[in-house]
Amino acid sequence: MTVVQQQYRAAAVQAAPVWFDVDATIEKTIHLVTEAAENGARLIAFPEAWVPGYPAHIYGSAGWDHKESKEVHRELMENSLTLTGPQMEKLCEAARGNNAMLVVGINERDDRYSRGTLFNSMVYISQTGELLGVHRKLMPTHAERILWGCGDGSDLKVFDTPLGRVGGLVCWEHWMPLTRFAMHAKGEQVHVATWPEVPDIHHLASRHYAFEGRCFVICVGSFLTFEHIPSTFARREALLAAGDFGGGQEVILPGGSGIIGPDGQWITGPVSGKEEIIYGDIDLNRIKEEQLAFDSAGHYNRPDIFQLTVDERPKAQINWLRHRSEDEDATDLVA
Repeated sequence: MTVVQQQYRAAAVQAAPVWFDVDATIEKTIHLVTEAAENGARLIAFPEAWVPGYPAHIYGSAGWDHKESKEVHRELMENSLTLTGPQMEKLCEAARGNNAMLVVGINERDDRYSRGTLFNSMVYISQTGELLGVHRKLMPTHAERILWGCGDGSDLKVFDTPLGRVGGLVCWEHWMPLTRFAMHAKGEQVHVATWPEVPDIHHLASRHYAFEGRCFVICVGSFLTFEHIPSTFARREALLAAGDFGGGQEVILPGGSGIIGPDGQWITGPVSGKEEIIYGDIDLNRIKEEQLAFDSAGHYNRPDIFQLTVDERPKAQINWLRHRSEDEDATDLVA
């Protein structure tokens, strides 16, 4: 049985990745994890697509046969993480060495099956350096479908840890009512809400999630400026033409991170306009207090009226049905 630490410090890391450079971003991640842990953080969260950066250039117009877009896509694939690669092992070592649980947003490349597809994923790493699992964004938003494939029901994860039941969702998944309800029903206590940036409308979604789920929410986004983008990046100008993600300003992603209590109120933050690690104290005992009035998947639900079915079976792109030889059939008969 897992002994749960009821009170501890959490951290939301609001920073800029080393743009489209997986190795350098991992090294920066390790440095930030060490800094946060030295300041007492036991649960440390990073933004959506932190490794190696949120590809906001897709919101700038470009045709599907656009030469520079193809070059950038190759760059992104080459600098995305696999779950079994050496960069992931470095993250696990950082968690183990700092006795801190990590939740990190990544561009995930699955070299085993979907070799040509990337996923917008969150990885969960325990304080002992074990890769607990991955959540893939169920539905990429708008232009994100150019880049990322869809997750499935097996990706709705809440993990029993010494820091409580920890889960998370990516960006606009927070506006999927049935997804939220499924996560609440899993008894989530600490939720990581990853975003590319966290403006007011994302604050609304994150605070509502905390209130509805009666859980703590670590709301975390990146801070990214035009100066963080190398001059050699083929679609550099597209980042400034990416609508809400730039609008012609030098700041592409302004941050806006913070930590929210189970009553929907800010514990710390939100902080915008700079790179900063935002800290907040978690007290899991508060959840029971807030559930007096409301428990959306418990006494404030009506299962006699409403029922939700969640299919948690993994959905492979192809199922291989193996032909059995006559010798194998004969062996089964003898057995």
